[in-house]
Amino acid sequence: MRTAPCGHKAPTLDPAMARIALYAGSFDPVTNGHLDVMRQAARLAEQLVCAVGVHPGKEPLFSANERLAMLEETAGEALRKAGCELKCITFDDLVVSAAHRVGATMLIRGLRDGTDFNYEMSMAGMNAALAPDVQTVFLPASPMVRPITATLVRQIASMGGDITTFVPQPVVARLKQKFASTHR
Repeated sequence: MRTAPCGHKAPTLDPAMARIALYAGSFDPVTNGHLDVMRQAARLAEQLVCAVGVHPGKEPLFSANERLAMLEETAGEALRKAGCELKCITFDDLVVSAAHRVGATMLIRGLRDGTDFNYEMSMAGMNAALAPDVQTVFLPASPMVRPITATLVRQIASMGGDITTFVPQPVVARLKQKFASTHR
């Protein structure tokens, strides 16, 4: 597990009293949908741990370190202003194992539609069986970000399309740089 520096130090939390939430995903790239869920989660927890999944069988567009940097760059300051400390890590095992390592008692999951709900309910049930002390919390995506997926953002960016309404500006720049050679 690697921890990204998350800028300014927030006050040290008493682990016995802190509400720590873990929000896991590939974040390849970070989208406005991810940020929407993070803003909502900041109202529920004193610390939000964004956990970037690293799996040997998957080849992401951005490295784990790039994804950690994007999370901090796009969400760090806003969450701190909301009174929520941001911590960014990677994990390559079960999400409940990552939750236990960081002391999280909540797993944050964003829902865009019924398809997400059905999949996430199954995952929540399995996670509850593995770690009954960790509660899954579903947060509905705001209407403006419901259609956004990282997969679609990557596809649109790879074809030179306008992604400015789907991802924060720093991510737009990173995607343009990744695909610069294909759009000449």
